[in-house]
Order: sequence, then C-alpha cells, then structure tokens
Amino acid sequence: MKKLITVALLCLTLTGFAQEKMITKTGKINFEGSVSSFEEVKASNNNVTFVLNPNTGEIASLALVKGFRFKVALMEEHFNENYVESDKYPKATFKGKLSSFDVKNLSETPKEFPLTGKLELHGKTNDIKTTAKISKTAAGIKIVSNFAVNASDYNIAIPAVVKRKVSNKINIEIDATVK
Repeated sequence: MKKLITVALLCLTLTGFAQEKMITKTGKINFEGSVSSFEEVKASNNNVTFVLNPNTGEIASLALVKGFRFKVALMEEHFNENYVESDKYPKATFKGKLSSFDVKNLSETPKEFPLTGKLELHGKTNDIKTTAKISKTAAGIKIVSNFAVNASDYNIAIPAVVKRKVSNKINIEIDATVK
C-alpha cells in the first residue's frame, strides 16, 4: 500500500512540474537585412521551439539556422555557407526573462512586457533588450516581439562585393503561441 501511495504521489508531482512550462515547436522568426532599392534580403523559419515558464516569466527559444527559407534559393545557400556558417554553428538560441510578467493578468488584448536576455548566434552571445507583446488566445499564450541586431556583433562578415546590397542591421520578428 505504501508503494502504491508513493507511486501515485510521484506521478502527481511529475504532472505538476510538467505543467510549469508552456512550449511550441511551430514558432516563427522572420528576419530582414534589406537595403532599399536592392533585392529583398528576407527569410523565415516556421519551426522554432519556444518555451515559456508562466510562473517566472523565463523564456527561451531555439532555431535551427538551416530552417530559414528565402525566396531565392541562391540567397539561402550563401546565407548558410558564407554568412552564418550553419554547418559550424547550426543553431541560434535566446534565453531571457520577461519583467513584471504575471500570467493571471493576461487577456485577449496584448500587453507589453520588457524582455531582456542573451542571443547566441554564430558562436557569439550578446545582450538583447526589447519588449514583447503578450496575450491570451484560445490556443494558448501568444508572444510577439521585434528587435534589431547588427551582423557585425555576431562576427558575421558581409563581403565587400555585396556590402551595398545587404544591411549590417538585421530586423528580427518573433511570433509564437505556447500552450
């Protein structure tokens, strides 16, 4: 009987811990490094893992670099081979925390929360400070954020031949619904 009670309590405890984190593997990241009057330099990755701990406001994401898709296949090839060296640096990660986050105060109307963390890309890690718009939806909790980084801050060199056509400033958009 003691073993049965112990096993039951263990199962309840594990179930409780499992519910602490909300996750999706279908989050989206778009980035753009276009320069006006030249061809669009833009890509999307729709298979990004996002995790939110609603109790602490901690957030994390993982994107496989080869998952970014461009309109032009040659751009995708150059991006993976020459810029981000995706065979050597296969993933980009973000770990951060939402300030003043309280899941109980969420509604269908998005609220802005300060978001600080560290973005690791191309073997370099840098601090990120931005805001995230977060709302409650029928599917879970929706997280949307926009920020910009400099390619040079991540040792991503833009060759002189295309320096006029590709911006050093990369605009990043994040959209995920965790459940």
